[in-house]
Amino acid sequence: MKDSLKKYLFEDRSLRVQTVNLSQTWQDTLEHQQYHPVLRNLLGELSAAAVLLASNIKFDGSLVLQLQGDGPIALIVVECNQALQVRATIKTRQEFVIKDTDNLQSLLNANHNGRFIVVLDPNNRQEGQQAYQGIVPLTGETVADVLSLYMRSSEQLDTRLYLAANEHKATGLLLQRLPHGGGKEVDSAIAESSWERAVHLTNTIKADEQLAIDEDTLIHRLFWEENLIPYEPQAVSWYCNCSRERVADMLKMLGIAEVESILAEQNEIKVHCDFCGKPYTFDAIDSAKLFIAGASSQESQHTH
Repeated sequence: MKDSLKKYLFEDRSLRVQTVNLSQTWQDTLEHQQYHPVLRNLLGELSAAAVLLASNIKFDGSLVLQLQGDGPIALIVVECNQALQVRATIKTRQEFVIKDTDNLQSLLNANHNGRFIVVLDPNNRQEGQQAYQGIVPLTGETVADVLSLYMRSSEQLDTRLYLAANEHKATGLLLQRLPHGGGKEVDSAIAESSWERAVHLTNTIKADEQLAIDEDTLIHRLFWEENLIPYEPQAVSWYCNCSRERVADMLKMLGIAEVESILAEQNEIKVHCDFCGKPYTFDAIDSAKLFIAGASSQESQHTH
């Protein structure tokens, strides 16, 4: 089954519920990477959060969630575009040892220099136009804590996030209160009652439960007494724009002398995508071909 994001409205239209399942997407994310379980799960939770938040933005571009820290993690980046295509990566500092007990704060904010940045990057950015950036305080022990606070303070939307990840799956549930008006007027007392009831129900969610059952089952367990209005599911997938051609262009920019120097030392050139970790290998013949089309006769002779 393809990964999907599903949306529901409470019958009184006062709040939305969303779930996302990243199973195949998550396997594609991890295909070329080896992460400590603590790092892997943190990246999975952030990936699920990015999809949940990006799906509510009417925007031609990408939502980027970026964590910068001064501890074991130097950088985490998750990007999700309007087609709900995701890519994600972590850069760590080798001098640190990751412990099973580490969490968001110890990994990124031990010296209180950590930063969480939310970026909206338009596809067709005009000259001089800057991407929107919002700085999120690293308050809370989890990604869900930090982002819920951000949504409340910057977007003025009461939001609850429930995120979980392991080696098989990354998943998330979002509960969000909708502003009154803008269509059907919502009775404030009814809306308040719906919100309190929904929060009470979703606060019973445990991460192990999210990972053990499918999202449809979770929604039924939580809201079987509610009349939810379902929306058409949206597909979610992995996407990284790295390619052999892009790596070849990079090697051409290095120049024939540098490429031959690497070959002389290592017999082949191995390049890993900075983002997804996918490996690309160029042997002597592959490397020679890079320079044949635009090479001078002297260079052609030099590369046989």
